Amino acid sequence: MSASDEKNLLVVAHTPSPNTQTLCDAVVRGASHTDIENVRVRHVRPLEAQPDDVLWAQAIILGTTENFGYMSGALKDFFDRVYYPCLEHTEGLPYAAYIRAGKDGTGTRIAIEKITGGLRWRPVQAALVLQGDYDPRFEAQCEELGMTIAAGLEAGIF
Repeated sequence: MSASDEKNLLVVAHTPSPNTQTLCDAVVRGASHTDIENVRVRHVRPLEAQPDDVLWAQAIILGTTENFGYMSGALKDFFDRVYYPCLEHTEGLPYAAYIRAGKDGTGTRIAIEKITGGLRWRPVQAALVLQGDYDPRFEAQCEELGMTIAAGLEAGIF
């Protein structure tokens, strides 16, 4: 594999609890599956992510908790810092999102869609909303999300 064949997948996920860390780990594990050979995966916490991280990526997975019917403050801070530096350079960036929602996740999903729409990023699948009490089955869903996005990126679908 040459460096030119490699694609970069960025995971920007807020993980304030052991359960949300487990979900993020599942996304990264799926994206790093042994059958996916040409995708480099990098997880950066939202408060640490910089515009250069986004510019590095050919696709991004966003992860957040639902806080008061909205995305986490950490993910909002990420968007505030990367919006203008990335605006003219990341148009069409494929993205997916997962939301750990105690309620229905609707406000969070809409907020993410509005900001990514302003950035002109391209959703490659509907947001994965992990709703209600924590369920260990959420981990398999997150692993599948990571694998699907990485495989699509590797295959040139996105």
